Amino acid sequence: MEMMEATPAQELPAEEEMALIRDITVAAEAHSTEGDTFFLITNRWWQSWIDYVIQDLASATSNGSHHHDYGSNVLRRPGAIDNTDLIDESASEVSNMEIELHDTLVEGRDYILLPQQVWEKLHGWYGGGPTLPRKAINTGLSQIDLAIEVYPLRLQLLLAPKGEQAVIRISKKDTVGELHKKACEVFDLIPDEVCIWDYYGQTRHSLMDNLEKTLDDANIQMDQDILVEVTTDVNGSLDGGCMSSIQENEYFERESTSLIADASKSGLSNENFASNNYTSRSYSSNLTQSQYLRSSNGHLDNMHGSSGIITRGSPLGLTGLLNLGNTCFMNSAIQCLVHTPEFARYFREDYHREINWQNPFGMVGELALAFGELLRKLWAPGRTPVSPRPFKTKLSRFAPQFSGYNQHDSQELLAFLLDGLHEDLNRVKHRPYIKSKDADGRSDDEVADEYWANHIARNDSIIVDVCQGQYKSTLVCPACGKVSVTFDPFMYLSLPLQFTSTRSITVMVFTFDGSNPPTSYTVSVPKQGRCRDLIQALSNACSLRNGERLLIAEIRNHRIHRLFEDPVLQLSTINDDDRLAVYRLPKLEKRPNYIQFVHRHDDLDHGSNSSSTSWKPYGVPLLAQVSRNETVTGFHIHEMVRKMLVPMQRNQESQHSVQSSVSTRTQTYHTDSSKVQLQLIDDSNAVIEQSNDTIRVPQSSLAAVVFVNWSDTDLKKVSIHHLENLPEVFKYAPPAKRTRGEPLSLYACLDAFLREEPLVPEDMWYCPRCKEQRQASKKLDLWRLPEVLVIHLKRFSFSRSTKQKLETFVNFPVHDFDLTNYIANKKRSERQIYELYAVSNHYGSMASGHYTAYIKLLDENRWYTFDDSHVSAMNEEDVKSGAAYVLFYRRVRDPHGAASNGIQPYLNRNHRSSQR
Repeated sequence: MEMMEATPAQELPAEEEMALIRDITVAAEAHSTEGDTFFLITNRWWQSWIDYVIQDLASATSNGSHHHDYGSNVLRRPGAIDNTDLIDESASEVSNMEIELHDTLVEGRDYILLPQQVWEKLHGWYGGGPTLPRKAINTGLSQIDLAIEVYPLRLQLLLAPKGEQAVIRISKKDTVGELHKKACEVFDLIPDEVCIWDYYGQTRHSLMDNLEKTLDDANIQMDQDILVEVTTDVNGSLDGGCMSSIQENEYFERESTSLIADASKSGLSNENFASNNYTSRSYSSNLTQSQYLRSSNGHLDNMHGSSGIITRGSPLGLTGLLNLGNTCFMNSAIQCLVHTPEFARYFREDYHREINWQNPFGMVGELALAFGELLRKLWAPGRTPVSPRPFKTKLSRFAPQFSGYNQHDSQELLAFLLDGLHEDLNRVKHRPYIKSKDADGRSDDEVADEYWANHIARNDSIIVDVCQGQYKSTLVCPACGKVSVTFDPFMYLSLPLQFTSTRSITVMVFTFDGSNPPTSYTVSVPKQGRCRDLIQALSNACSLRNGERLLIAEIRNHRIHRLFEDPVLQLSTINDDDRLAVYRLPKLEKRPNYIQFVHRHDDLDHGSNSSSTSWKPYGVPLLAQVSRNETVTGFHIHEMVRKMLVPMQRNQESQHSVQSSVSTRTQTYHTDSSKVQLQLIDDSNAVIEQSNDTIRVPQSSLAAVVFVNWSDTDLKKVSIHHLENLPEVFKYAPPAKRTRGEPLSLYACLDAFLREEPLVPEDMWYCPRCKEQRQASKKLDLWRLPEVLVIHLKRFSFSRSTKQKLETFVNFPVHDFDLTNYIANKKRSERQIYELYAVSNHYGSMASGHYTAYIKLLDENRWYTFDDSHVSAMNEEDVKSGAAYVLFYRRVRDPHGAASNGIQPYLNRNHRSSQR
């Protein structure tokens, strides 16, 4: 790979560069095939090139040439390509690749992928490097299922018996033969004397002797170990190690087949034999101490030989899951589900009879089978960690979003898994069409029961039995007041983490008449409020007078990006990192035209031979308004600017009068102590003179632009900090670590979730009375609670430019979680008490976090930590932490007693016919 910078070729005009790259890109993408080479380029350099060519093209379009009088900070041609910010120098030292990328790069944020022809053009024009080629591989059955393998497999080769190690990179589409060849080259071995093993988890899984099979087909994963075994002894003769291992594997396969066949003849369960045989033969190799679970007295549990079977009396369900490479999110979710007593009993019995093989919404039973088999292995005797590879393979097939070995969200996996298991196990074979009826004055009880009966008629599974509850959803039209009530099912609750229902917003207020200097205000508004709430709070804060109004604008790149004129616009559309200016304007009878005065200062280009001045925007634009039928002159325009700048001029205490004088191209304002010269330029690059000549104010969706050009000398006469320091709406800072004396209550999160709020604009409601889409307000109430209540704490928040994880410590009950008062159905007289039995935890950042599970074994009434393959006992007081992400609660039938012990029957109900 190329580390030295190439010499750039002769420069081309920017528009010619862009045209060539565009044409080459279109042609290359239209003919992409497997094996094509693509190249990484740092997004930082790519964006600078895009800005450069687009700016030049826009300049030529506006003025007919590249030379213009009023250009604002003309961007120079980018320098040489510099991809060094993508390179991980420390990783390159331990790999056989010349160049290693940082592990956390994200396409579109950190790098762009370019077709080979595009890279060659850019590299020829600009030079630089290093060159980072990657191959296109086929990811499916079709030739169009292509992906760029940015991160080839990283494998650790372990040489036996010498103990040497080496790290290599190889494509997952390369063959076992190519891996064998590369291993021999790395360790300088004779190919005929070497065999390689799938050594995942430091265990010999299989001899890799099919040299034509791809590593992908061989299920080789990122960062796993490959055992490279030399098969000659010290005398140079073959020791037969590989052959003996092959024969051993064949023996186990024959034994397994015969055992299962015998079981079938005798009428015994195949699954039980398969499970026991799997345990006895797959873990007969040496086991390290860390794979055992220490008991409460600190001693290792006794073992029967090396079979992995625990001595009699040891608890079941203490088996860990191997991490396949960033699969801790999956392991945590699975452990919580398999330790749900109702599911543990169901899947350990004969659940096959309830599989819905024909359900078009399901996975033809394959997901349920894979989950059931994994659950049985985890509940089988023995504590040796189980590999979830078969389950992961099925999961990736039906949910491609979880394919590969990147980190994912455990709650998203839980949602998919619960829904998928429900569809695979739906007892309803033919779903009837049922049309919901209007309430027509009927009681909520009657309507809710009807909705639930209709739901069960189409959806009836163990998942519905255990995990589904019912909302009461109330929508109110903001225009006509129409009320709509429905009763909808839910699988889990996603609760926001917020202490209050209010939000702080900081803005800068500018006056149209110069009566006050720009002033910053911070107001408190409802989190789910609307624009009118912000306007009302600001009106009170700045003592708005009769005949005045406030106009809110978002400022980006020193211009008005958008105006908030709709009073019912949701405040949630305003991000914390936005910057808002509020303009205090007189009320007009009709909708006005707006003029924004964009400030610019001279930016002398010292890098060129000429002394020409270019103009660079800065600060916050000022805003004025004019009636649409009003005639505006140059005097009016200058007067508007003069008024708004008065409170920002220095030495105002000696300012008694303001006079004007006119020069040919520049308007001058005099005070007793200072003189400010301004040049006003309209959108056609013409100077606006102070005269009676009519000035055209074009109608605009935002505001017409007039540039105010400042000299460095005049800028010193104005307090420009008012214009330069526009605050963010909310300055984010990581919250201080909370103590347990001041936690956020889980009840407070539930209150916030059930509070009335407006629908998001993308989810408008069609009002049957108005016959239009309306942004209705929505109120949720809990009507029917499930046997197992899953609660998701929304720790991840997203804005336009940031992704944040909330480390808020939530004080959630472990015992006696009382939801009685939250049930809207007041006819339910029994108390709604829940006990915590599982927690999925997330530690660290969003990109590189780690998941664990805390599980309470009800047989023992004791808590354990499940951290992938490692399982250990823990104290109950440590269950609560700021890492808690998904909580699992189980209903307590007897409010005065403890939670049910053992694997109890999952429901006291008669199952409906599976033939429905």
